Amino acid sequence: MAKIHSTLSPSSSAEILQFPTCSYSTYVSREREVFTIWMKSLVFNGSGCTVYDSKGSIVYRVDNYDCKCSEKVYLMDISGKVLIEILKKNLLFGRWEGYRWNDTEIEANSWFKVKKTCTIFRRETSFCEFLNDSGCLMNYKIDGFHKKFSCKIIDTSSGLVVAEVKKKVTNSGVVLGDDVLTLEVEPNIDHSLIMGLVLVYSLMNRSI
Repeated sequence: MAKIHSTLSPSSSAEILQFPTCSYSTYVSREREVFTIWMKSLVFNGSGCTVYDSKGSIVYRVDNYDCKCSEKVYLMDISGKVLIEILKKNLLFGRWEGYRWNDTEIEANSWFKVKKTCTIFRRETSFCEFLNDSGCLMNYKIDGFHKKFSCKIIDTSSGLVVAEVKKKVTNSGVVLGDDVLTLEVEPNIDHSLIMGLVLVYSLMNRSI
Protein backbone atom coordinates (compact mmCIF):
# COMPACT_ATOMS: atom_id res chain seq x y z
CA MET A 1 0.00 0.00 0.00
CA ALA A 2 1.34 3.42 -0.94
CA LYS A 3 2.10 5.75 1.91
CA ILE A 4 -0.18 8.75 2.43
CA HIS A 5 1.70 11.88 3.43
CA SER A 6 0.32 14.91 5.25
CA THR A 7 0.50 18.22 3.41
CA LEU A 8 1.13 20.08 6.68
CA SER A 9 4.03 18.07 8.06
CA PRO A 10 5.52 19.27 11.35
CA SER A 11 9.25 19.65 11.85
CA SER A 12 11.17 16.40 11.54
CA SER A 13 12.60 17.11 14.99
CA ALA A 14 9.18 16.77 16.64
CA GLU A 15 9.49 14.44 19.61
CA ILE A 16 6.80 11.93 20.56
CA LEU A 17 6.76 11.18 24.25
CA GLN A 18 5.56 7.78 25.45
CA PHE A 19 5.14 7.52 29.20
CA PRO A 20 6.08 4.04 30.41
CA THR A 21 4.95 4.54 34.01
CA CYS A 22 1.29 3.91 33.12
CA SER A 23 -0.23 0.49 32.40
CA TYR A 24 -1.44 2.03 29.14
CA SER A 25 0.35 4.10 26.51
CA THR A 26 0.05 7.88 26.39
CA TYR A 27 1.33 9.67 23.30
CA VAL A 28 2.02 13.40 23.51
CA SER A 29 4.15 15.61 21.28
CA ARG A 30 5.90 18.85 22.18
CA GLU A 31 5.03 20.15 18.72
CA ARG A 32 1.91 20.37 16.61
CA GLU A 33 1.19 17.05 14.87
CA VAL A 34 -0.70 16.42 11.65
CA PHE A 35 -2.30 13.09 10.75
CA THR A 36 -4.16 11.78 7.72
CA ILE A 37 -7.37 9.83 8.32
CA TRP A 38 -8.38 7.45 5.54
CA MET A 39 -11.98 6.38 6.12
CA LYS A 40 -11.30 2.83 4.99
CA SER A 41 -10.53 -0.32 6.95
CA LEU A 42 -7.42 -2.39 6.35
CA VAL A 43 -9.70 -5.45 6.44
CA PHE A 44 -11.28 -6.47 3.14
CA ASN A 45 -15.02 -5.70 3.19
CA GLY A 46 -14.66 -4.28 6.70
CA SER A 47 -15.77 -0.91 8.05
CA GLY A 48 -13.46 1.45 9.90
CA CYS A 49 -10.59 3.84 9.27
CA THR A 50 -6.81 4.01 9.09
CA VAL A 51 -4.68 6.84 10.52
CA TYR A 52 -1.26 7.84 9.14
CA ASP A 53 1.32 10.15 10.67
CA SER A 54 3.11 12.90 8.74
CA LYS A 55 5.71 10.40 7.47
CA GLY A 56 3.05 8.15 5.94
CA SER A 57 3.29 5.40 8.56
CA ILE A 58 0.15 3.82 10.03
CA VAL A 59 -0.26 4.72 13.71
CA TYR A 60 -3.91 3.87 14.45
CA ARG A 61 -6.55 1.63 12.94
CA VAL A 62 -10.22 0.82 13.48
CA ASP A 63 -11.72 -2.34 12.00
CA ASN A 64 -15.40 -3.13 12.46
CA TYR A 65 -15.80 -6.61 11.08
CA ASP A 66 -19.57 -6.77 11.31
CA CYS A 67 -21.20 -3.50 10.25
CA LYS A 68 -21.08 0.29 10.38
CA CYS A 69 -22.16 2.19 13.48
CA SER A 70 -21.33 -0.59 15.90
CA GLU A 71 -22.15 -0.02 19.55
CA LYS A 72 -18.65 -1.20 20.46
CA VAL A 73 -15.54 0.04 18.62
CA TYR A 74 -11.84 -0.57 19.29
CA LEU A 75 -9.05 1.91 18.58
CA MET A 76 -5.89 -0.12 17.89
CA ASP A 77 -2.29 0.50 17.00
CA ILE A 78 -0.75 -0.88 13.79
CA SER A 79 -0.05 -4.27 15.45
CA GLY A 80 -3.70 -4.69 16.46
CA LYS A 81 -3.17 -3.94 20.15
CA VAL A 82 -6.33 -2.38 21.61
CA LEU A 83 -5.73 1.09 23.06
CA ILE A 84 -9.30 2.29 23.68
CA GLU A 85 -12.65 0.53 23.73
CA ILE A 86 -15.57 2.82 22.90
CA LEU A 87 -19.07 1.83 24.02
CA LYS A 88 -22.44 3.37 23.27
CA LYS A 89 -24.20 3.68 26.60
CA ASN A 90 -27.46 5.41 25.67
CA LEU A 91 -29.14 4.36 22.43
CA LEU A 92 -31.71 7.17 22.45
CA PHE A 93 -29.70 10.25 23.45
CA GLY A 94 -26.26 9.37 22.12
CA ARG A 95 -23.91 8.96 25.09
CA TRP A 96 -20.56 7.26 24.59
CA GLU A 97 -17.80 6.18 26.96
CA GLY A 98 -14.16 5.37 26.23
CA TYR A 99 -12.17 2.85 28.27
CA ARG A 100 -8.40 2.47 28.18
CA TRP A 101 -6.85 -0.95 27.80
CA ASN A 102 -3.67 -2.01 29.51
CA ASP A 103 -1.62 -4.87 28.10
CA THR A 104 -4.23 -7.54 28.79
CA GLU A 105 -7.59 -6.09 29.80
CA ILE A 106 -9.90 -3.10 29.89
CA GLU A 107 -9.66 -0.57 32.72
CA ALA A 108 -12.55 -0.71 35.19
CA ASN A 109 -13.43 3.00 35.00
CA SER A 110 -14.12 5.01 31.87
CA TRP A 111 -11.45 7.44 30.67
CA PHE A 112 -13.83 9.79 28.88
CA LYS A 113 -17.55 10.34 28.37
CA VAL A 114 -19.17 12.13 25.43
CA LYS A 115 -22.77 13.34 25.26
CA LYS A 116 -24.44 14.84 22.23
CA THR A 117 -26.33 17.88 23.48
CA CYS A 118 -27.90 19.87 20.68
CA THR A 119 -28.27 20.55 16.97
CA ILE A 120 -29.00 24.15 15.94
CA PHE A 121 -29.19 25.09 12.24
CA ARG A 122 -27.33 21.84 11.39
CA ARG A 123 -24.54 22.78 13.81
CA GLU A 124 -23.89 20.07 16.39
CA THR A 125 -22.23 20.37 19.78
CA SER A 126 -21.13 17.49 22.00
CA PHE A 127 -19.46 17.72 25.38
CA CYS A 128 -16.71 15.48 26.71
CA GLU A 129 -15.33 15.02 30.21
CA PHE A 130 -12.18 13.04 30.91
CA LEU A 131 -9.47 12.49 33.50
CA ASN A 132 -6.01 13.76 32.65
CA ASP A 133 -2.85 11.96 33.79
CA SER A 134 -2.93 13.92 37.06
CA GLY A 135 -6.43 12.63 37.83
CA CYS A 136 -8.08 16.01 37.25
CA LEU A 137 -11.45 16.20 35.52
CA MET A 138 -11.19 18.12 32.23
CA ASN A 139 -13.83 19.21 29.72
CA TYR A 140 -13.73 19.51 25.94
CA LYS A 141 -16.50 20.25 23.47
CA ILE A 142 -16.78 19.00 19.90
CA ASP A 143 -18.22 21.48 17.40
CA GLY A 144 -19.27 20.22 13.98
CA PHE A 145 -22.06 20.13 11.44
CA HIS A 146 -24.82 17.54 10.98
CA LYS A 147 -23.71 14.68 8.68
CA LYS A 148 -20.33 16.38 8.12
CA PHE A 149 -17.14 14.83 9.42
CA SER A 150 -15.22 18.11 9.87
CA CYS A 151 -15.12 19.28 13.47
CA LYS A 152 -13.14 21.20 16.10
CA ILE A 153 -12.30 19.96 19.58
CA ILE A 154 -12.14 22.84 22.05
CA ASP A 155 -10.85 23.09 25.61
CA THR A 156 -13.81 24.67 27.41
CA SER A 157 -11.66 26.16 30.16
CA SER A 158 -9.44 28.17 27.79
CA GLY A 159 -11.60 28.33 24.67
CA LEU A 160 -8.63 27.15 22.59
CA VAL A 161 -8.92 24.63 19.77
CA VAL A 162 -6.83 21.57 20.70
CA ALA A 163 -7.57 19.56 17.54
CA GLU A 164 -9.36 19.94 14.22
CA VAL A 165 -10.54 17.54 11.52
CA LYS A 166 -11.08 18.85 8.00
CA LYS A 167 -10.91 17.77 4.39
CA LYS A 168 -7.42 17.03 3.16
CA VAL A 169 -5.92 19.45 0.64
CA THR A 170 -2.88 18.57 -1.47
CA ASN A 171 0.14 20.84 -1.90
CA SER A 172 -1.27 21.91 -5.26
CA GLY A 173 -4.55 22.97 -3.66
CA VAL A 174 -6.70 20.00 -4.71
CA VAL A 175 -9.38 19.07 -2.16
CA LEU A 176 -9.53 15.30 -1.81
CA GLY A 177 -12.70 13.24 -1.35
CA ASP A 178 -14.77 12.89 1.78
CA ASP A 179 -12.92 9.71 2.75
CA VAL A 180 -9.50 11.41 3.17
CA LEU A 181 -9.20 13.87 6.06
CA THR A 182 -6.57 15.87 7.92
CA LEU A 183 -6.37 15.77 11.72
CA GLU A 184 -4.33 18.54 13.34
CA VAL A 185 -3.43 18.14 17.03
CA GLU A 186 -1.88 20.93 19.08
CA PRO A 187 1.21 20.39 21.29
CA ASN A 188 0.97 18.54 24.61
CA ILE A 189 -2.38 16.94 23.76
CA ASP A 190 -2.84 13.18 24.06
CA HIS A 191 -3.16 11.81 20.52
CA SER A 192 -5.04 8.68 21.58
CA LEU A 193 -7.61 10.76 23.49
CA ILE A 194 -8.19 12.95 20.43
CA MET A 195 -8.54 9.86 18.21
CA GLY A 196 -11.09 8.45 20.66
CA LEU A 197 -13.14 11.65 20.48
CA VAL A 198 -12.86 11.75 16.68
CA LEU A 199 -14.17 8.18 16.55
CA VAL A 200 -17.14 9.04 18.77
CA TYR A 201 -17.94 12.00 16.53
CA SER A 202 -17.77 9.80 13.43
CA LEU A 203 -20.03 7.21 15.08
CA MET A 204 -22.55 9.92 15.89
CA ASN A 205 -22.48 10.88 12.22
CA ARG A 206 -22.55 7.25 11.05
CA SER A 207 -19.20 7.52 9.26
CA ILE A 208 -17.70 4.20 10.43
